[in-house]
Amino acid sequence: MHRPNALRLLPLPLPAFAADALAQAPATGGTPELAGSLVQMLGGLAVVIALLLASLWLIRRLAAPRGSAAAAIEVLGAAAVGPRERVVLVRLGQQLLVLGVAPGSVTRLHEMKAEELPLAARHEASGPEKSFPAWLGQAMKRQATERNDAG
Repeated sequence: MHRPNALRLLPLPLPAFAADALAQAPATGGTPELAGSLVQMLGGLAVVIALLLASLWLIRRLAAPRGSAAAAIEVLGAAAVGPRERVVLVRLGQQLLVLGVAPGSVTRLHEMKAEELPLAARHEASGPEKSFPAWLGQAMKRQATERNDAG
């Protein structure tokens, strides 16, 4: 009756030094078969990891924005106005766009030249702390004041 080797029942892969030791062990009880299986398993694992890394590189390469059009668009800031809605300030060349972004839709709310952006907001939008919500609040107050004065 043939007893299975206890090492063959281990579900965990052995380190490389253990595989080498098993390969050098005398050919009693099927140890060279175990060493061959370990080498084959580690080789397969290396191939799978290489395929995963290649796939991640390819996905990142294909998802990256390309061309000068993608480089010309810059998000200056955003403010949440609801649980899933945002107002976003985007620079597109010399134009600034105020966009309303909701699930499934993007709406242009306002368009202006970069020079029309108040100096403080221009400085904050280019600095590390972007205070777009403050600028948006000031712009809305100014617009309401202009409507009241006109009407």
